[in-house]
Amino acid sequence: MNAAPLAVAGAGERRALRFLAELSQALAVSLDLRQTLQMAVTRIADFMQAEAASLFLLDHAGLIECRICVGPVDITGLKLAMGQGVVGRCVAENATQIVRDAGKDARVNVRVDAETGFVTRSILCAPLANAHGPFGALEVINRRDGSLFDDADAEILRLAAAPAALAIGNAQLAHGLVQQQRIKRELELARRMQKSMLPRRRRGDFPLFGVNLPAHEISGDFYDFFDLPDGRIGFVVGDVSGKGLDAAFLMVRVASMLRWVGAQAPAPANWLAKVNAELCGTLQDGRFVCAAVGQYDRASGRVRLASAGFPPALLHNAEGFEELPADGPPLGILAEADYGEREFVLGQSALYLFSDGATDVRTGATQRLGEAGLRGLIARHAGLAPEARLRALLGDLKQLHLVDDTTLLLVQEPCGAQSHGLLDLEFPAQAAQMRSVRAALRHVLDAQGVGPELRDRLVLAVDEACTNVIRHAYGGECQRRMALHVAREQDMLSFELRDEAPVVDPAGLQARDLSECRPGGLGLPFIAATMDDWRLEPMADGRGNILRMHKRIDGGEGE
Repeated sequence: MNAAPLAVAGAGERRALRFLAELSQALAVSLDLRQTLQMAVTRIADFMQAEAASLFLLDHAGLIECRICVGPVDITGLKLAMGQGVVGRCVAENATQIVRDAGKDARVNVRVDAETGFVTRSILCAPLANAHGPFGALEVINRRDGSLFDDADAEILRLAAAPAALAIGNAQLAHGLVQQQRIKRELELARRMQKSMLPRRRRGDFPLFGVNLPAHEISGDFYDFFDLPDGRIGFVVGDVSGKGLDAAFLMVRVASMLRWVGAQAPAPANWLAKVNAELCGTLQDGRFVCAAVGQYDRASGRVRLASAGFPPALLHNAEGFEELPADGPPLGILAEADYGEREFVLGQSALYLFSDGATDVRTGATQRLGEAGLRGLIARHAGLAPEARLRALLGDLKQLHLVDDTTLLLVQEPCGAQSHGLLDLEFPAQAAQMRSVRAALRHVLDAQGVGPELRDRLVLAVDEACTNVIRHAYGGECQRRMALHVAREQDMLSFELRDEAPVVDPAGLQARDLSECRPGGLGLPFIAATMDDWRLEPMADGRGNILRMHKRIDGGEGE
């Protein structure tokens, strides 16, 4: 055999291997998908001496779209159905296609030549694929010297498609990570904005109490209360339609608007009408807002209330419940909507306003709690003081399956059972002090009849809270003081931990799921899993923090 042909063949193989190695290296340099693919297609066309080359990718609709094109005719944006033409057949079959005579091959899409004036003679097309299957194709058309593509050319294109597919996957993965980080930052921003909109807890005998429990990371519910110039108290509770960031940012906007209009002390019906007129001119995509607004005059005990599509409020006293239905449609639907209002004396009654998440919680796989179930929970805790009662309700709801954001607002003059102090300790922020703190707390809980399993979880939750203060708030052991107060009001235990550390921003604290936590990071997640609710707030004078935790106990808890 003549050695010359063998030498030529060996040189061609070495050239092809060198090209594939250089292509793989070049594709690994950049995560810019557009730049990477343009370079790859150009180099493949040059190496294979093709008149034209294109790269196609599947879009979200299942069509195969030309993303990159080099050559005399630009077909960027051309879309083909799966199985249509040589490219469509290549992707559908996940197999390299060779067209030796385009004029006689039924796979060729002659429409493209007819529209562009380009004459197709020979085609090679190789699939781009990953472990999940084909997601695109590389195509080269016509050798520049007029000859036809052969099996060796098809093998080179098939091999070149492998690093191209890997580069596309890496670029898409990097883009996905960037998007995840962006979404995470936006969610955190939305959480902070929403928390900043909620009113601070009022001390003393303030008659309004609210809680907000998001079903997911961010909430579309809100509540607010504020002092009016004439001494009355304005209050708002609302629920924005939809989910996600759009609903969260709309919630911030609507809550701000309701507060701004309400601060001017219009009658509740007029209050809703003004906000409705503004929202009807700006809301899009069928968005709307359910809301209830009102004013409470403590001097006369009178409440004025109006509701825009909000679930019926409940007025509860010793004689039972009275339902107060909505006075008009949701905000943002009808520009000329009229809203009625009602006025009544609160007296010793309690007014409950709640979003539909409170009645939509699931008591089983599909069974809703419903309004009757919520009434039962309210009646169950009627003997508690208002704030303790609201937290007991929240604790009950958290034991069920939340399917929507849940917000509760209670208007009632302070009343009910008195809180009894069980334990008051003051100690330096040192780990060595925790043994005596745990022992004292365990003794108190035993005396209250708390069962061993729950007792140990409560002790550990308080211990984790104290340890977090020492490590993170104080930055290590020191002589600065901490104080623990434990009290009981009927079946509600309250734990209050005070420190003298720099004020901590509560919005920066987010309890993760216990399954996602690493060893050493169980403090907040364990507290959230053990307690019915917890809340961190700055001291009134801005010097230190207060962590408040609550846990309802009953006969079944301690067994």
